[in-house]
Amino acid sequence: MSAQLLDAVQIETGPHPGAAVIWLHGLGADGHDFEPIVPEIAPRLDGGVRFILPHAPVRPVTLNGSMPMRAWYDIASLERHGAQDEAGLHAADAAVRALIRRENERGIPTDRIVLAGFSQGGALALFTGTRYPERLAGLIALSCYLPLAGRFASERHSANSATAIFLAHGAYDSVVDPAFGRETRATLEAAGHVVEWHSYPMAHAVCDEEIVAIAAFLRRMLAV
Repeated sequence: MSAQLLDAVQIETGPHPGAAVIWLHGLGADGHDFEPIVPEIAPRLDGGVRFILPHAPVRPVTLNGSMPMRAWYDIASLERHGAQDEAGLHAADAAVRALIRRENERGIPTDRIVLAGFSQGGALALFTGTRYPERLAGLIALSCYLPLAGRFASERHSANSATAIFLAHGAYDSVVDPAFGRETRATLEAAGHVVEWHSYPMAHAVCDEEIVAIAAFLRRMLAV
């Protein structure tokens, strides 16, 4: 994966958007996966917001028998402290940063951009968001974990130390253990991050109550 711009679904909720949400999909999905939530969120936002839903590149994923699929980085195991694809994470991070810069070039400052994601996309949103050298408007990380957690303390950037983080997990998630979400919350809070934690009685999914809470979070972070 290079830092060239990824193909993406783009939806604007009003003319001349003054804010943006970059939403990263989960393993094996694509940018269309969360496209249906935009019409559910948009009526709760007053101003114009540009939603960017990029497609991850297709790559072999070790966990799934090296089957090619859309993935932000390789995953060898669901063991929390197993080997992680550091090179893949950094390449994906560069691609997300390129999307942020493109929004800057289109007139939206970084502090008007929310970085969001589900599952593997949520993990990447946390990875990039906590390391980004300019303050973001907020972070949304759903049903995920903090990648390379052992390096978090030394690599996180102070620019986003006060940026609010919406963290949510399904209590019955059999894909990403809910314990990973709780551990991520504890790590972030111990570092001084402001975490808005939500737990829902669901599996590895997104529920209606969660979408309502996300819309409220966006409204507060973007003041729209």
